Order: sequence, then C-alpha cells, then structure tokens
Amino acid sequence: MEVKTDKKIIDRILNKAIQQILPDKESLEKKLLSGERLNVYQGFDPTADTLHVGHTVGMRKLEDFRKLGHNVIFLIGDFTARIGDPSDKTEARASARKVLTEEEISNNLKNYVEQASHIIDVENKENPVKILYNSTWLNPLDFGDIVKLASEFTVQQMIKRSMFQKRLEEDKPIYLNEFLYPLMQGYDSVMMDIDVEVGGNDQLFNMLAGRDMVKNHLNKEKVVIAGKLLTTNEGAKMGKSEGNMIKLGDDAKDIYGKVMAFTDEQIFDGFELLTSADLEELDEIKGRIKKDENPMILKKELAFRITSEFKSEKEAKGAQEYFESVFQKKSFDTKLPEMILENEKYNILDLIIATDSNISKSQARRLIDQGAVKINDERVSDWQIEIDITKPTVLKVGKKILQITYKT
Repeated sequence: MEVKTDKKIIDRILNKAIQQILPDKESLEKKLLSGERLNVYQGFDPTADTLHVGHTVGMRKLEDFRKLGHNVIFLIGDFTARIGDPSDKTEARASARKVLTEEEISNNLKNYVEQASHIIDVENKENPVKILYNSTWLNPLDFGDIVKLASEFTVQQMIKRSMFQKRLEEDKPIYLNEFLYPLMQGYDSVMMDIDVEVGGNDQLFNMLAGRDMVKNHLNKEKVVIAGKLLTTNEGAKMGKSEGNMIKLGDDAKDIYGKVMAFTDEQIFDGFELLTSADLEELDEIKGRIKKDENPMILKKELAFRITSEFKSEKEAKGAQEYFESVFQKKSFDTKLPEMILENEKYNILDLIIATDSNISKSQARRLIDQGAVKINDERVSDWQIEIDITKPTVLKVGKKILQITYKT
C-alpha cells in the first residue's frame, strides 16, 4: 500500500489526545510528510482478561497510521506481563499483584485482538495490522544477553523515576526485576525496528528507554508519542490498577452506564480520548460546553457514541433505552438518592439491609416474595442472588429507590 500524506489524518495524529511528542512534533510531522513507510507500534500487556478504554487512545493513533499506509504492529506483551510494569505504581509490584503464570497470561490475551478490532481495522486487505508477541524474542535471551542489555543503563537513570523516588522517601521496597521492565520494553523496539512508539504518558520512561536502545543498536531516531490519560477529578488514572476502568469486555449496558457516571468535567476528555471525533468536531463540542449546554445532553451523546464505537449502534440504542427505563425519567431532571458501599458484591438480602438498617432478613425475604424488590428495574425472586455493585445499580425496595455506588 502506498504511503499517504493526508493532512487531516496527520493533524489528528499530531494534535488529538496528545500529552507530548519526543523529540518534538516537528520531527514526526517531517517523517509523516516524507512518504517513508514507518514501523509503528503499541504494546499491550495481558495482565487482565480484557483491554480497557484507556488502551483505545493509542489504538486510534495506530488506526490513523494504518490508514496512511504505515506498517502498524499490535504487540502483545506476553513476556513483559510476567515482569509487571512498575509505571505509576508507588507500591512495590510484588505487593500490588501476584506474578502471573504463563497459563493465566494465555487465557487473558484470548480476546485482545477481537476487542481491538472494534477500533483498529486489524484484517484490512490493503494494509493489515501485524499481531506480534514479545515472548518471540525475549524468551530466547539468556542471562548473559540480559546482563549485556542491562549495561546500557545506570542505576541513577532508573532511580530517577518518580514512583521509585516516592518509595525511597517512604522506605518502601524497589525490586530489581522492576528495573528490567523498561529494558525489555526498550528491546521490543530494537527487535521490531521501530520508528514510532505509541503509549500513554505514564509509559514515557519505558518508551524513552526504547528510544535510547534504538539509537544504540540501530543508529536511528525513534519518535515517542505519549498520549493523554483519562483521569478522575482528583487526577488519578482510570485503569485496571485503580479499579475504575471501563472494560472493552463489558456489555453495552455497562459501558453506557459507566460513561453516564462520568463527572461533567470529564465530558470533553471523553470525546477527545475515547471517540473517533475529529479536531473540528472537538472544537464544536468545546464551544457547546462554553455556552453552558446541559451537560446531561452532552453526556448522553458521549455514552451513546462510545458504546456504539466499542460495540454497535444497535447495542448502543438498547443500552440507552435500558438506562432511561432504569432511571424512569428520560429528562434526567431528577437525580436519584445515592448510597456508597464498600464491598464489590452483596447478597441481595445483605444489600437491602445495608441500605436500610430497619429491615431484618426475614422482612427482606418477604419483600422479595411479594415482588417488591427490583435491581435495575428487574424484579428479584431469588434470595441468594449476588449483586455486583461495581456496575450501574439501582435498587428499588417498595417505593424507595436508591442508586448504589461502589466506593473505589
């Protein structure tokens, strides 16, 4: 496929959802206008059984590069998943999560390509995306190879990372294998002969390690695209480590409902980071926000768009209808009373009691038998049913209606 220099796509690559481009934006623009076919990649470690919406920021960049005719690689980090990426973790990896087995990693990655295909045209006939696994070149490395690669970095370089500095200040452990992660990610770039790496801004240190290694081994300059991160109002990253992610494996109803739980301040970031909206459309949305348009209208548009792009328009319509029926008022003028609970799952009887201490278990059973208990507008008939409140949950007991929220 011939490389294109479509100005609209290039502008989108350079300016949409971008935190920073290194060495600079001009260097990348020059490469994109040169007509040279670039090797571009992003890596995805299968540390969970699903990708999440944060991953789609980079995926949209990959799809734009693919549309221009560049060689795009979707790398599954089946080897690096065993090490564990320490990026943005102020707790040592060993205490933050267990080390994954090869079997767990294999099970986790089963749906990655299918999920990514909703954003990236993976099997495009003219310019298909390459699916690679970094165990292909990392597994064969022996101890001598790793020592040699490690000699390219200093302890001072590694220890400069902010989360390591924080751990040192708090006298928390830093494990040697955590130093190996940027080394292995950097070696990925060498083995794939990468010109451009895409990733979240939290990956910047690892991507720059690859930039150094590409210079050392291949004597060329790798461009790093660090994308913006979707964050909470408090600045915390929304992702699997923080327990507040929207999974690509979620069904349409859950995706729609979770987007509707965004704050008003997250609406524009949602359009910029999580949808295919182009720069002109983003300017229009920004204008609507400045004119104080009803945030609920914009949020419903965002929820519908994200759901339709991750799933399908038909599923998005069903999810919207479901959400509106649960909240009963399509105008959304009335906000339901909210109760925040600390456990992820509750037996239905325990959930009823947790929301009303005046109700006993026997009374809760009678209410269920009488058909007076509903979860998300569906009547509950089983006393032993378990309710997952990490998903959008509306509990109705008699005439009392509550929105139940999990305390993340």
